[in-house]
Amino acid sequence: MEVKNFSAWDYVVFAALFVISSGIGVFFAIKERKKATSNEFLVGGRQMTCGPVALSLTASFMSAVTVLGTPAEVYRFGASFILFFIAYGLVIVFTSELFLPVFYRSGITSTYEYLQLRFNKSVRYAATIIYIVQTILYTGIVVYAPALALNQVTGFDLWGSVFATGIVCTFYCTLGGLKAVVWTDAFQMIVMIVGFLTVLIQGSIKTNGFHNALEHAGNGSRLQIVDFDADPLRRHTFWTIAVGGTFTWLGIYGVNQSTIQRCISCKTEKHAKLALYFNLLGLWTILLCAVFSGLIMYSYFKDCDPWTSGMISAPDQLMPYFVMELFDKMPGLPGLFVACAFSGTLSTVASGINALATVTFEDFVKSCFPHLSDKLSTWTSKGLCLLFGVLCTSMAVAASFMGSVVQGALGGLLTGITVSAWVTIGAFVYPAPESKTRPLPLSMEKCVPTNLTTSAPSVLPNRPELADTWYSLSYLYYSAVGCITCILAGLLISLVTGLQRGEAVNPLLIRPVSNLFCFWSEKYKTLCWCGVRHDQGPQQDNLESSSDWKLPAESVLQNGFRRESLAHAPGYNPKDKSYENTALEKTTQF
Repeated sequence: MEVKNFSAWDYVVFAALFVISSGIGVFFAIKERKKATSNEFLVGGRQMTCGPVALSLTASFMSAVTVLGTPAEVYRFGASFILFFIAYGLVIVFTSELFLPVFYRSGITSTYEYLQLRFNKSVRYAATIIYIVQTILYTGIVVYAPALALNQVTGFDLWGSVFATGIVCTFYCTLGGLKAVVWTDAFQMIVMIVGFLTVLIQGSIKTNGFHNALEHAGNGSRLQIVDFDADPLRRHTFWTIAVGGTFTWLGIYGVNQSTIQRCISCKTEKHAKLALYFNLLGLWTILLCAVFSGLIMYSYFKDCDPWTSGMISAPDQLMPYFVMELFDKMPGLPGLFVACAFSGTLSTVASGINALATVTFEDFVKSCFPHLSDKLSTWTSKGLCLLFGVLCTSMAVAASFMGSVVQGALGGLLTGITVSAWVTIGAFVYPAPESKTRPLPLSMEKCVPTNLTTSAPSVLPNRPELADTWYSLSYLYYSAVGCITCILAGLLISLVTGLQRGEAVNPLLIRPVSNLFCFWSEKYKTLCWCGVRHDQGPQQDNLESSSDWKLPAESVLQNGFRRESLAHAPGYNPKDKSYENTALEKTTQF
């Protein structure tokens, strides 16, 4: 495999990313040193504005896997990936109008606190533990996988980049808390956009113009975008992306701790919604940049594919190899692209560390030690950031030894996870046949003969009957399978063990979307509430106190919450749907 090495200027540009990111953490550690509360550290005192939060949301979920993987996906399978434009739009609308109002107005900090309010402690703790394990595994792979791809193509130091990422993320998370994470994400988002733009501009020049690149992509069948085939085994069709992609990203945006934590850090619900909608523009921008980068890359390599010719060993190395080709005689610009890729990594890992510290503190520490002082709470939160930073970095090291890169609620949760894991592991062991993934043809017609050897095609093992059906399901439907299985299993178990009466559910915990569809009939609107007293209990739009909400005694015992805990958090103004900075008031009193 051909390796092209970085120049000194490339390392300088890359190092600047880490220095500036660390500097932001130091700045907020000094600036916020007098506001020593866990509320300030974990959710920014609920006083953030929509601009930086929007940039942070986009950067957090556009990791280096996106920067390197999406262009390679378009290169191999075509531009149908751009249909995520629809999925992103649906997800943001659902999140801002369905999930956010419930989370924001209830005043919770951990999203899993909702599960205790709605069901019981067992469901809350089970979901929290699953989230912690999943996030540590994910962040480890997010650090290691792109570092490995860059190392194999550019000669960039593998373990140096892995440990630098872990150390810097842990450093500014521990020092500056959520505010440092959000503002660092905003800076890293700008770096990502600039990195993509340099690739698009230089790539267009190298392919004799953007229109020429699109013409080559069209001739190579890369612009066949819309396919209405309803076969769920097909990798990318309109339905797998629009439906499956929506389910997948709802899990990421709708109820993910990293997303909700940023939204509830906003000073008003309006700011939180604006952050989500502005973030949508960021998602679309990154998506377009990645898709067009893949099309330009195909135009550049249309007559000599570096993967099939053996110049690189894996598809995720396509983008780094392309960048090294484009900027071969332009020192510093390859470093800018690597900074672009690692901006995605830094933002994702930092968000993960901060979210892990938050759920652990809120769901476990505060449950065991409910009377911690503000100072001790803050130091505990910082200690948790440090702990999870070490664990995530350790997971990145462990990734190098791996292969390639209430009863009804609890029962449904475990069943959904089991079924999702079953289909995911099956697809890993028995990859879907090319008749379903349909990779587009690649050419080696004009490759210069080299001494590089290509590996012989692997012999497929004996495939069970499920390999070409269940295990070949499009990866975008995995979340939908888990979600539907969880709901169905939860309903069946609830029917067997006894349903909960709607009157026993606090209206604050339910978003009555039926009001949108049954606005013309009070009768059908009330019927769709399934007994939840949205007309009698505390209203979500003008709730001042839940003292008039009367839960049955058995429901209070089951959930483990007193009635008064269902009121809004301290500092909430129901009229403006905003939070006052209580930490600032405490500071000014001294």
